[in-house]
Amino acid sequence: MRVEQVRGGVVEAVHEVHVAVVDSTGALVARTGDPELVTFWRSAAKPFQALPLVEDGAAERLRLTSEELALACASHSSEPGQVARVRELLGKIGCSERDLLCGPHPPLSDRVAQDYQTRGLRLTAVYSNCSGKHAGMLALARHHGWPTEFYTRLEHPVQQRCLAEVSRWTAVGAGDIRTAVDGCGVVCFGLPLRNMALAYARLGNVEFGMRNAELAGEAVRDTTPAHTFRTPHSAFRIVETMLRHPELIAGEGRPCTEMMRAHPGRVIAKVGAEGVYCALLTQERLGVALKVADGHAIASALAMAAVLEELGLRPRPAGLTARPTVNTRGETVGELRVKGALEQ
Repeated sequence: MRVEQVRGGVVEAVHEVHVAVVDSTGALVARTGDPELVTFWRSAAKPFQALPLVEDGAAERLRLTSEELALACASHSSEPGQVARVRELLGKIGCSERDLLCGPHPPLSDRVAQDYQTRGLRLTAVYSNCSGKHAGMLALARHHGWPTEFYTRLEHPVQQRCLAEVSRWTAVGAGDIRTAVDGCGVVCFGLPLRNMALAYARLGNVEFGMRNAELAGEAVRDTTPAHTFRTPHSAFRIVETMLRHPELIAGEGRPCTEMMRAHPGRVIAKVGAEGVYCALLTQERLGVALKVADGHAIASALAMAAVLEELGLRPRPAGLTARPTVNTRGETVGELRVKGALEQ
């Protein structure tokens, strides 16, 4: 599988794609390229960085809403409603925008960015696509009584707690996870695609185990064999809130939101930076991790939509089948398209 840039019938650029598709036992179900490729998880790790909020009792004690938890998992578009909710979360935990250590940047949505530029809006840290994650980290610090200063540093208890959670879900020892500084200033995690996919697949266990028990009116029982990973029931709230609020996970016109809206309840899709994408297929309980080698963001979204379709999530959203190449006169002169298939 690869993503090709075609112009005048000639392939002028190729974006190499690496994919790992894994079930919750860690078995590799499908692949393309190198499923063991080590790269940084970037923003696709956000659901697992948000999990300590629920696991440690912070979400319950601070009465975090499903919208606030969704934004802790999000790479949002800086839409006015999204920014307002982050501000509400900060106020709820006794913090302000001054406590956020993520820098501002133009919105990830071209439409929102153009609107703000036209209006001359001054962007502050709360407009960062990662402001929900940062607010969640401040909430975790408040809950535990940890200092809110320098919460982005690797040695801070918040980052150590997130590292431990990432290690737990990916089955990679904390000492074996490579760490660096993400674009928003917090710690990011380097590990194989296969292990990223495993973490997402494990999320699927709790979602359907609990859902089926609830529908049957039964008490939830943990029937996982002792030697395997036990998906904590607290993770259900993260899965549920992401499925419930696709509009907050990214935003209007963004690929994550489009894929989740096209198949309600069937998929969680989460973008990372530099060509990383991850997904959970809830019914199949499969985790997917994808990396476009050269970091091309649009190519990664097209590739993920194609992978999900091949795994049974049909049809692809119309805007993710191919991307027209338009010149400065508004003429379509080529396209970006996915070629090839997974090896199963």
